[in-house]
Amino acid sequence: MIKIKNEELIQELIGKTKDFPKYTTQLINLANQNAQGTRPRVVGQLSELINECPEKTYQGWKKWYLSKYPNTIKNATEKINEMMDNLKEAIKSIDKSIIKKWVEDLVLEKTFIGLKFQAAILKKIALIKNTNYRLAGPKEESQGIDGFIGNIPISIKPMTYKTKDALREEIKTKIIYYSKTKSGLEIDADTVLK
Repeated sequence: MIKIKNEELIQELIGKTKDFPKYTTQLINLANQNAQGTRPRVVGQLSELINECPEKTYQGWKKWYLSKYPNTIKNATEKINEMMDNLKEAIKSIDKSIIKKWVEDLVLEKTFIGLKFQAAILKKIALIKNTNYRLAGPKEESQGIDGFIGNIPISIKPMTYKTKDALREEIKTKIIYYSKTKSGLEIDADTVLK
């Protein structure tokens, strides 16, 4: 197995790395996720653009991209900076009591709702299929099964799971997908209902 470390890859392709103070890239990433500063509508579809670029070196790519899209770095920076200002204000309001409230919400409320809504999904689909349902036991859960509709083993995953092929573990059951909305849950149970 041959390995190339990130530092070596950067050195080979670009020539030098940028250094950032500790934790700053995590915070900038968070601000960017909220601001969506590097989405294709702001900076272009980079995977397509890098293939379109006639230059094959980093310096050539950089020059070509900046000449074609002269304002994108500035625009993305502004969007992220504005969100970072919002985060700085939010950080000022965080104290130990807010952190405790957040931990309780995650560990108690969200975990309870997250695990219990699986039963609500199974019950709803079983009702449509005019059959029974049950939640999986520990041994079944270890096999990726969340429950059964009739005798059919079911895995329940968020809708976003459909797009995460690289992360997908091998699930040998039928999958029901859901997404949370402001008004409740939207369920895609086509694999079970067909």
